[in-house]
Amino acid sequence: MIEIKNLYKNYGRVRAVQGINFSINDGEIVGFLGSNGAGKSTTLKILSGYLSPSNGEISINNLDIIKDSNEIKKIIGYLPESNPLYDDMMVYDLLEFTSKIRNIPSNKFKGALDRVVNQCGLNGVLHKNVKACSKGYKQRVGLACAMIHNPKILILDEPVTGLDPNQIVEIRELIKNLGKEKLVLMSSHILQEIEATVDRIIIIDNGKIVADGSTKKLIKSNQGNIQLQLEILGAKKEEIKNIEKEIENIKIKRIVKSKNGYTLNIEYAGENDPRKELFEFIVKSKWALLEMTPKSETLEDIFRKLTK
Repeated sequence: MIEIKNLYKNYGRVRAVQGINFSINDGEIVGFLGSNGAGKSTTLKILSGYLSPSNGEISINNLDIIKDSNEIKKIIGYLPESNPLYDDMMVYDLLEFTSKIRNIPSNKFKGALDRVVNQCGLNGVLHKNVKACSKGYKQRVGLACAMIHNPKILILDEPVTGLDPNQIVEIRELIKNLGKEKLVLMSSHILQEIEATVDRIIIIDNGKIVADGSTKKLIKSNQGNIQLQLEILGAKKEEIKNIEKEIENIKIKRIVKSKNGYTLNIEYAGENDPRKELFEFIVKSKWALLEMTPKSETLEDIFRKLTK
């Protein structure tokens, strides 16, 4: 479990993290989102023990981040955004080297190696030089290094950066499987990937937490008026404008000439669903309705709204 209370981090006069609070339970996969400079990577580095907080309390599995930093590092696996690897080493040698840094006894190395090789799918590259591996396999090697000591907590900073779509799917499935037995906290600028991978999302902006919850919860709590797109055949533009006068609580935001007629975007409050009245008005006017599509907000819409 991770628990953060009133965390601050200052770089001179710049306050990168400003009194944030959140907790994460074991078995959760949590996405940590924020624009560049929002305080995202700084927070992850503090949790990993790479940076010290300026103020606040952090408890990881009931251990204090300052007093028990060495013990905490034993139960955390950290993959930084840069994924620092020794390119001139073989994958096998790098994993053996990392296991020694993690104080894994030599008689237990084979078991640890077999576990991460199977989890990360490294059988085909184990005896290759790191520099000869593809970007996707390098990410897998970085994950294996972070997991060689079988940590209870995984912190992953941009784990799918630079990967092609197939590699992203592979890493996504790996992270989801790891999340069945570990606490996973990951950041990414690829919002669709976060949405497909995590159980919960925390958004940080200008050093402050601005949202926390599932994708559905965030969209519901931050959703404004609902957008509705219609395509109508057989009506004149001036006639279409009369819809606002005939039907209460709607606003026509845009009318555009389309191939078949006119496309219009209507906005209305969620409790005032006008679709039945719109349909009846269009039939009464002897127009043809080719489309009526609600335009739901996405995670990207919510992220942009909260981090402008």
